[in-house]
Amino acid sequence: MLRSLSISRSQSWLGKIEFRIHISSLLKSEMAPPILSLVLPSETGRVLSIQSHTVQGYVGNKSAVFPLQILGFDVDPINSVQFSNHTGYPSFKGQVLNGQQLWDLIEGLEANDLLYYTHLLTGYIGSVSFLNAVLEVVNKLRSINPKLTYVMGDEGKLYVPPELVAVYREKVVPAASMLTPNQFEAEQLTEFRIVTERDGREACNILHAAGPSKVVITSINIDGNLLLIGSHQKEKGQSAEQFKIVIPKIPAYFTGTGDLMTALLLGWSNKHPDNLDRAAELAVSSLQALLQSTVNDYRRAGYDPQSSSLEIRLIQSQDDIRNPQVRYKAEQYQ
Repeated sequence: MLRSLSISRSQSWLGKIEFRIHISSLLKSEMAPPILSLVLPSETGRVLSIQSHTVQGYVGNKSAVFPLQILGFDVDPINSVQFSNHTGYPSFKGQVLNGQQLWDLIEGLEANDLLYYTHLLTGYIGSVSFLNAVLEVVNKLRSINPKLTYVMGDEGKLYVPPELVAVYREKVVPAASMLTPNQFEAEQLTEFRIVTERDGREACNILHAAGPSKVVITSINIDGNLLLIGSHQKEKGQSAEQFKIVIPKIPAYFTGTGDLMTALLLGWSNKHPDNLDRAAELAVSSLQALLQSTVNDYRRAGYDPQSSSLEIRLIQSQDDIRNPQVRYKAEQYQ
């Protein structure tokens, strides 16, 4: 540590200025501690999550950050919007981040050598300009870490406004490592109608051909049954390993479940990189336990859970996130 500093009276003003700048940099370098998530990274990784944020309730980053942290990730959130509450309420207020503001944050991180990430997670994006900025972020992060895993998720609102469709299909999907669309989103991305299980599997193949090696269509309604269909193409040009999980329907509507499911799939697929089916079993089991707990708590409070959308009980379900009991098993397609 520097104890004392002195300057000769004969030094020029220029010399004094240079000396002060040098000492300032020395003091700064001595006082600034290392970023431990970079110097001593977790075994799981470091995630940059660009999603929405609400002050009250759990959607976007509020649904994704906490579960990922429980699963062992360091997570840095960038809030694409900051609203008082989700848009399902009668009113909401807040701010929307634009593409230039997003890039300002990225430049700030880069200026301090803080831009190394193992994973990028993005959620709902509502403008072409912001989506193009996200693509620049993907390229920047991959220039620093070519092995970056980019997981693109959503919450049922993809492609509003319609001009986003082409950007997603032509630019975002090829850049992604894993996609987690619902049925409607998968149809939009592939321009292919999903009516049967075979259709769901074919949609996965179309998406593999565009780029991502892992695709999980998180919810498909077929003949009154709710399915998840997953597909992992381990080598380009080879047939993908595909599976399904039958999911029991819970008679209620929840907010934030798509963002939570994507986060869980990111977390568990990182722990089981060659077994997407196992990762999906764990993710589905966590989510279903959380949703059932949410319904039970609303009923205990004397509220009919079918009367409106429900805020998920995320914090109260942390044990189900950390150590889920696998109650829903994957069935392999042959």
